[in-house]
Order: sequence, then structure tokens, then C-alpha cells
Amino acid sequence: MKKIPSAPVVFVFSSLSLASAQPVTASPYSDMKDHIKDLLRQYPTTTRPISLGISDSGDEIQGLAIGDGPIKNLVVATHHGNEYGSTEVAKAFADSVAKDPIPNQTLFVIPVLNIDGYNQGNREEVANGSSHDPNRDYPGPCGTDGPHKLKSTQALAQFVDQQGIVSSATLHTFYPAVVYPWGLATHDLDTPYLDLFKQLTAAATQESHYETGNSSQVIYPANGTFEDYAYWKHGIWSLLFELGHSHSPDDADVQELVRLNVPGLRSLFEKSPTQRAEKHAFTGKCDYQLLSRDRHDE
Repeated sequence: MKKIPSAPVVFVFSSLSLASAQPVTASPYSDMKDHIKDLLRQYPTTTRPISLGISDSGDEIQGLAIGDGPIKNLVVATHHGNEYGSTEVAKAFADSVAKDPIPNQTLFVIPVLNIDGYNQGNREEVANGSSHDPNRDYPGPCGTDGPHKLKSTQALAQFVDQQGIVSSATLHTFYPAVVYPWGLATHDLDTPYLDLFKQLTAAATQESHYETGNSSQVIYPANGTFEDYAYWKHGIWSLLFELGHSHSPDDADVQELVRLNVPGLRSLFEKSPTQRAEKHAFTGKCDYQLLSRDRHDE
């Protein structure tokens, strides 16, 4: 297993300015909503607003639908509220595909799933007075911290089911890698589509040259993640993007995250299958001792 260096998390709330030499600051969720409104005004023929519903913080989980093709794919960022670099990449990707939609596709982009954590600069999300890790809150064959103690994860799960999502990319920080299932607590890591997942991660890292591979091997095992849930439950071609080297990237770092990963995201969806995987059941054995490796820092 890779030894991932720890990194301090520093959040200051103000408007994001990539021209500044000061550390990048995470915009509060209201500013992110303003960004969505701006894109809707700029690209009224290619974008429309979407809502997953209301989170435990009482905020509406907003996003964009871009394009009008029959194949429906998804980008979702900021399961972990302190990973604001992922939000900036999602926003930049939305900008890019709004200008130039991918033919035959509708791309749903959710820049912030964990609104409470994003506003507070915290990894976890609060519900009913308790903190929960959103990316351990999905059902899975080897267990979960939930399932769905959070309204946000339940809303996202319902959305991918209702929309028939075919491929998805979840954006996180802070280790440069793009990985695929399984990421469970198991030694049985291969799916029937190992070669195809390798092709998809190669497309996704054409600019970044990030490390690719199985999620458990490159990062560490974790149960209850969206990535495994989406593949296991629905056969969605689900990739996890770990962006950059820090949870607190400065302006130059964010610009580099955008430069390296927006083209890779587009290439991923251009090359993704047009139908869900047929063979997506987990047939291995769970080894819960492996959960001791789950550092909860990705």
C-alpha cells in the first residue's frame, strides 16, 4: 500500500481569485451557487439547473445538466468538505463542456455534495448532531458506516438510479491518482472489466500522468464509498480522481489541477461505454481486518 503523506488543512473563506499570489481560499456555497447562475446565463442553450434535494444543513444541493444527449454521465465533487480543489476542477469542467458539449451525452455536474463540510472547511458532514464521512455512507457488499445517515448521499444515490447514469467521476484530493473498483476491504480486487478500466484510466490521465490502478492497492481499502457502490449496485463505470498533492492548494496549484484534469475528464467520457456493465456483482470475500488501513484522509 502506498504511504500517503499527511497534509495540513487550512481554510479561509473569501472569493476565489486565481490571479492572486495568496493561498487559494474556498468560496462559501453561496458563491458556488452564483457560479452556476453565471453559467446558466452564459450558456442558456447547453445548460440547465438540477437539484438533488435538500441536505441536512438545509441547503439545496445544486448542479448543472450540460448537453442533451441520451447517454447520461456524472461528475460529483466534494464528498469531503475540506477538498475544495475538487470543487474548482468540477466548476472548470462544467465551464468547458458548457462551451463545447460532448456529443450524444448529458453530463451532470455536482460541484459540492457536502455543503456543511464545504462551508466549515471540514471533511465530514453533520446530521442530527453527529459527524459522518459521506464517502463511507453508501451501501456495499462488505459493509458501510451508514448506509445513508446523510441526506446528501441518499439524494445522490436516488439521482443516479433515476437518471440511469452510465459513467461517473468522483473528484477528491490529495493524492495524484485515478483509480477503479474494487476499493473494498477484500483481497479479491479484480472485476471482469479490468482491461477496460485500465483503458479508461489511461484516457483520464492523458495530461496528468497520474498513477492509475485499483483503488485499494493505490490508496487503501475503504467500505461504503460511492465509487464501489455505483459499480456494485448499478454497473456504472465509476472512477475516483484523487487530485494533486494537497487539501489546501494555492492559486497556482488549482490552475494546475484544472489544466491537468479537465482534458482528462473529457477524454474519459468521450471514451466511456454507452451502456452500464452487465457483470458487476461482488463475488469475492470480505476481510474486515483490512479496514485498519483506512486512514480517512483521501
